[in-house]
Amino acid sequence: MSTDALPDVGAHPDRLVALEAVHNFRDLGGYPTDDGRTTRWRTLYRADGLQRLAGADLDVVRRLGLRTVIDLRRPNEIAERGTFPIDDHPVEYHNLSVLDVMWHDKEAPPFDDDGDFLHWAYSDMLASGGPTFADALKVLAADGAMPAVFHCAAGKDRTGLLAMLVLGAVGVPHDYVVADYSLTAARMIHARAWYTANFPEQAALYGDVPSAFLAAVPSAMARVLEDLCAEHGSVRAYVLSLGVPEAALDRLADAFLEDPAA
Repeated sequence: MSTDALPDVGAHPDRLVALEAVHNFRDLGGYPTDDGRTTRWRTLYRADGLQRLAGADLDVVRRLGLRTVIDLRRPNEIAERGTFPIDDHPVEYHNLSVLDVMWHDKEAPPFDDDGDFLHWAYSDMLASGGPTFADALKVLAADGAMPAVFHCAAGKDRTGLLAMLVLGAVGVPHDYVVADYSLTAARMIHARAWYTANFPEQAALYGDVPSAFLAAVPSAMARVLEDLCAEHGSVRAYVLSLGVPEAALDRLADAFLEDPAA
């Protein structure tokens, strides 16, 4: 698929949940599906590090009425940085780590292009973390799970893949899935500026990070979608192959989708 003219999904005023210390908290509502329905607003969110929620930011998030938080980070990340503030805002909290080993610790093939690297990295993550993504989908499909949010550290890669699987499994067209993923690029710039202003020593570490680790290249996600459909026929079929029951996906769709005329 071409990524030259993606839908302008970021223009909606409710897309970004504006917070001070969390930079990539976004509503997944308002996307059309192949069967004519639309994803509900204020139902499912994707985000970056929610351990930074406090004060006025936490007040904003409280008003969302979250019931479920899925944390896709590794246990050592959580030990070092903390978790969603469950004591201040009780939720059903699930830590489902989809990466046992970070990319910089793997022997990755050499790439000259960030998009090529991310395509390899996302494919690798699905190959190793597919069962964990399936567990996350089952959590989201449980009765009463919504409103819910899933997140990792930057809300880009692990979160981006789970968003792709959720949206694809309920029938959101691929160009909208890729457009949603692409919104992270601007949020990464925002996050880096915030760290520079507030934590310059930590911001300086960005200079040592390969550019692909900070990039959100639409063509990488588009290629992952093409790969899944070439092998399985659809994202939904891929998710079913991971062991997510069809009844669970139907429950997820019922909770997350609505008739736009309703």
